[in-house]
Amino acid sequence: MKSKFKLNGLDCANCAAELERAIQKIDGVENVNISFMTLKMELEYEELRKDEIIQNVKKVIKKEEPDVTIQEI
Repeated sequence: MKSKFKLNGLDCANCAAELERAIQKIDGVENVNISFMTLKMELEYEELRKDEIIQNVKKVIKKEEPDVTIQEI
């Protein structure tokens, strides 16, 4: 399953790349693509575990970039 998110407060392309690498390691995430230019993240994951995976993605973002907020679009 794919979902798209808006990342508010993302400051730099390097931060986006670091977040992408960290999120890719989450169990159940099949693919992640973060565009710094549009501040959007496309997340592909196991559909049956959506809530658990989204919660883990939020935890990783909060840990890596505390000022970034995530909003599903």
